[in-house]
Amino acid sequence: MDLRAELLKSIWYAFTALDVEKSGKVSKSQLKVLSHNLYTVLHIPHDPVALEEHFRDDDDGPVSSQGYMPYLNKYILDKVEEGAFVKENFDELCWTLTAKKNYKPDRNGNSVVSHQDAFKLWCLFNFLSEDKYPLVMVPDEVEYLLKKICTAMNVELNSCELEDYLSQEPQGQGGLTVWQFLDMVNSGRFLRGLEQEAISMAVEEVYQEVIEDGYLWKKGQLRRNWSERWFMLKPSVLSYYMSEERKEKKGSIALDKHCCVEVLPDRDGKRCMFCVKTSSRTYEMSASDTRQRQEWTLAIQTAIRLQAEGKKSLHKDLKQKRREQREQREQRKAAKEEEMQRLKQLQEEKERKLQELELLKEAQRQAEILLQEEEQRRRQQHEEMQRTLEIQLQEAEQARASMQAEMVLKEAEAERQRKRILELEDMQERLQEALQQEVKARQDEEAVRYAQARLLAEEEEKLKELMKLKEEQEEYIIKTQREKQVLKQEMENKNKCLEEAQKQLEEVRVNRQRVDQDVMAAQRKLRQASTNVKHWNVQMNRLMHPIGPGDKRTNSSGGVFSGYQPLLSRRDSSLK
Repeated sequence: MDLRAELLKSIWYAFTALDVEKSGKVSKSQLKVLSHNLYTVLHIPHDPVALEEHFRDDDDGPVSSQGYMPYLNKYILDKVEEGAFVKENFDELCWTLTAKKNYKPDRNGNSVVSHQDAFKLWCLFNFLSEDKYPLVMVPDEVEYLLKKICTAMNVELNSCELEDYLSQEPQGQGGLTVWQFLDMVNSGRFLRGLEQEAISMAVEEVYQEVIEDGYLWKKGQLRRNWSERWFMLKPSVLSYYMSEERKEKKGSIALDKHCCVEVLPDRDGKRCMFCVKTSSRTYEMSASDTRQRQEWTLAIQTAIRLQAEGKKSLHKDLKQKRREQREQREQRKAAKEEEMQRLKQLQEEKERKLQELELLKEAQRQAEILLQEEEQRRRQQHEEMQRTLEIQLQEAEQARASMQAEMVLKEAEAERQRKRILELEDMQERLQEALQQEVKARQDEEAVRYAQARLLAEEEEKLKELMKLKEEQEEYIIKTQREKQVLKQEMENKNKCLEEAQKQLEEVRVNRQRVDQDVMAAQRKLRQASTNVKHWNVQMNRLMHPIGPGDKRTNSSGGVFSGYQPLLSRRDSSLK
């Protein structure tokens, strides 16, 4: 029984206590207060928004237990952490709500158990009750609990008197409710002549044994002094606190299959000593008496064994075994009753058959004739059915062959589509390289930069369309395995879209090539213009060259200007 199931049992009592009219429903204001108290006692952070939203005033009226469970699971039970709260405080809250309405001790003060002992018996009842609602305890568990209490007081329980009482007491759902159980204990019928203090000590002892906690002296690791601590044993850990209120946790001892428990001799003024050895440390402890030491060592050893076996706790394991034994007894009893009923039926059947035997003999001859006719008709039906099955088998074989051929075609088509996608990815890489080269070429020509940028944007859009088409192709390939009938038509549509995209990409490529040609033509013109400019610069430099003084020789033809003739001849040649 996990923590959630234990909490639900106590909450069930609190819910039913708030159901004053016994209609199975509780008002929202009461559930709101109950939820707030559960938040507090379970140490869960309050969620006032969810609380107000869930239990706001409207016309829906009271809430049933089934209507309260979603909120209880989501906002309370799912947030509970084991060890973060004191289980006894939680039980006391639920006990206070339910005892106020249902627990009716003797008004004259003649009750056998006190109010606190009744609370502990209520906790023990919840632990031993069946895991179904309304909660009841089967007679075997009632006897087990009473024997535990009587054993703690060294008295013997009168089992015969208990059986008589249980046979006379009306039992719903196959057992006693907790209030019937408390009334039975308070009646004093089974605890005659015992003082209330002795009964209280016995209830406390059984309660501590089942809950598996109590005070022990523990030796410190550093200061080596002895301190009294409240120990609580869980399936996989032995925790110890400053006091039984468990408000201040001092530490814990992890229990696994490598741990062991050993009894130690008395020393340091301490008696009834024992130790728990783990893989990293040895914890020394001292009990109040030998019996308590034996109980603790046995309980810890059992917890270690159950931990190694993957079980929860000793008492839960024993409860499960008792339940299995009861189920086996009930099964044997039911089987025995069934066997007796079957024997009775067989006897009646035998007598009836003896009476009918004569009639059967008379009808036997007619039955044989009818059987022969039926056999012949059955044989004909069998032959016809066999022929029909053979025809259906042939049709199924043909259908399977056609399906296999169709699967092969679909797989081939899918393979072609995958190859086409690879080609598109390759084309995309080449387009990206061409795009980078184009961007680099556009940086050199400012006049055509905007046109190239526009073409680049268009090309990127087409690339995105191609990527989108590729994703659609991949999704389409996946869908071919699920929708084989629709695959062919969708692939044709995708191919058409892809061809159109390729045509558009080809148009963009042609436009780009045309623009590249325009750029190259513009570059050629620029180079030609640059060449002409350089040529005319050379000519102008020559024309602007200063005329140097010539030789002033007198000759027969030229006279003084004969020195300027070479310069004029060079100018004429350049002009030509």
